[in-house]
Amino acid sequence: MQQAKRGNAPSIGWSWRLGQLAGIDVYVHATFLLLLLWLGLVYGQKGGLPAAIHGIVFILLLFGCVVLHELGHALTARRFGIRTRNIVLLPIGGVASLEKMPDDPKEEILVALAGPAVNLVIAALLWLLLSVQPAVPLAAEDPVQGGMLQNLLVLNLFLALFNLLPAFPMDGGRVLRAVLAFRMGRIHATRTAAFIGQLMALWLGFMGLMYNPILIFIALFVWVGAAAEAGTEEVKSLLHGSTLRTAVITHFETLSPRDRLAQAIELTLEGTQKDFPVVEKGEVVGVLTQEDLLRGLKEAGPEANVASFMQKGVESAEIDDPLDKVLEELQHCGCRLLVVRDQGRMAGIVNLDNLMELIRIENALREGTGRA
Repeated sequence: MQQAKRGNAPSIGWSWRLGQLAGIDVYVHATFLLLLLWLGLVYGQKGGLPAAIHGIVFILLLFGCVVLHELGHALTARRFGIRTRNIVLLPIGGVASLEKMPDDPKEEILVALAGPAVNLVIAALLWLLLSVQPAVPLAAEDPVQGGMLQNLLVLNLFLALFNLLPAFPMDGGRVLRAVLAFRMGRIHATRTAAFIGQLMALWLGFMGLMYNPILIFIALFVWVGAAAEAGTEEVKSLLHGSTLRTAVITHFETLSPRDRLAQAIELTLEGTQKDFPVVEKGEVVGVLTQEDLLRGLKEAGPEANVASFMQKGVESAEIDDPLDKVLEELQHCGCRLLVVRDQGRMAGIVNLDNLMELIRIENALREGTGRA
């Protein structure tokens, strides 16, 4: 995921910032707006403008419940010192981008169950409200024909139960992994939970072929989510206990703000380095990425100064930072490289490419040790 940035312009892959809840940025994806438009047209064909408005209001209320579901995860994670970068609304639901899941299985269970618990609380409140009102015919499958609050109650119960399915990336998959982790290592628990999740995906796919094609889409979502979770845990295990000192690039070229882009071309062709720290008076003042270089060549030619096209925002890390945290930072900051510092001085650089190389090497070493 990309790092959330403040502003009204899209900043998370075709997403717009709606505001904040409990200090957490909430974004809506462009495809969610297309969903609203499509549902408005569908309901409008059934009952005209009133039905279209009714249907859109119902979907907005439903996704309000989804936001509260994700907020439940976020606030529970905050209790354990884990920050939530943002919440993004998608047509298939919401995603709370936690910095990480808790390492303690008990804490992971609480964070995972917090979302479904919010839906159950909402359903209970709606039931209390409806118990003092006249009954309205229930039609959960069509909010245009049935009572809005009744349908909202039913769908909150559905959201809670669906998210408790024991398959990644649903909350139930994380609960299953945490329970298994009490008896086995976290990696083994993740592999087992991912395998169970993919078995469930196969079953959902089969049911989709037999009854409802939407289940095929859900099956694909579960299959990919299970594989991604297993892969992420494998990478974390390979990097666990290592610091940035083992991955820092100490042999690298730098540029000056006054250098011409032609100098960057020469350095690029002479070696494998693609992104260059820009240094002035011993301090890093920017970064010239390969994309910046190509843009500068198109717009101004090789005689242009590096200062005109470099990125001035420089992300840094300390040389003894844990490698798994550095990997997360590179994945979420949207930057191409981090400047590594040792006691305040520049000690090197690190980027995703050399971290991926390190992961491949560590994986090969582990497999070789296993065969031995």
